[in-house]
Amino acid sequence: MNAGRTTKQGQQVSSGKFLDDYKATVSTMIMHPDDMKDIGVPSGSTVRVRSLWGEETFKCVEGKTPSGMIFIPYGPPTCRLMGQYTDGTGMPLSKGWEVEVELLEAPASGSVVAAAPEE
Repeated sequence: MNAGRTTKQGQQVSSGKFLDDYKATVSTMIMHPDDMKDIGVPSGSTVRVRSLWGEETFKCVEGKTPSGMIFIPYGPPTCRLMGQYTDGTGMPLSKGWEVEVELLEAPASGSVVAAAPEE
């Protein structure tokens, strides 16, 4: 898993990190469609992500990520997955995490789920 900033997220910061739009952005996980199919997670599902340091729930949508990689925008949910190791940078490591993804709830039948927005 990799966490990072998105253009949309940068625009939302000026509006406020406590608005629903920002919270939705940082609570959405993007996966390759084939990976989602392999683990039985339909787009729009609620999933639990576990790292060595914690766990959090996310909405999982398909997007243009390389197969085998998960992307989640930085935010309070990803901070719950970070450890204390910084490699001397002062910022916890946020790239290349090994995580487990568990389906918690599939979207309601007939729901229309948008794919991840283009950046």
